[in-house]
Amino acid sequence: MTHVAFSGFDRLASGTLAEVYAACPSGGGALIFDTETGRVVDVDPRFPPGAEVARPGRPRLGVVAREVTLLPRHWDWLASQPGGASVALRELVEAASRSPKARMRARRDAVYRLATALVGDAPAYEEAMRALYAGAREDFLAHIEPWPTDVRRVLEEISSDAF
Repeated sequence: MTHVAFSGFDRLASGTLAEVYAACPSGGGALIFDTETGRVVDVDPRFPPGAEVARPGRPRLGVVAREVTLLPRHWDWLASQPGGASVALRELVEAASRSPKARMRARRDAVYRLATALVGDAPAYEEAMRALYAGAREDFLAHIEPWPTDVRRVLEEISSDAF
């Protein structure tokens, strides 16, 4: 499952973005989530997923330029690396993001985002989030037990790698 759609507390669909979007009512009111990040996916109805349209212009490379502030000794070290600062920074970020601890934190953050959007005012919400970040799986599951069934099941599914 990479995406899931909810209308209120009811799961409408799970699957690819195109499948989930197609299952949503045309009048709106549904929230589509990326289950990897827990973020709401904003779909422009003029360009629905699955209906790929050739857009004029230069292709996007996926590179984002941003400012990084480092000490001079850090810049010196980066400059001495094969490929320069950009290559060295990308390699460091990739290595750090692949660590089990980083993956676990990312899963917890995804669960947090999805839970906050759907049931941020549910009973025992704060206790459940504390248990999530404390790594207390059984406590987390106990706190979310009274929540709406579809929400609880999705949270159980996406939190399996968070502990």
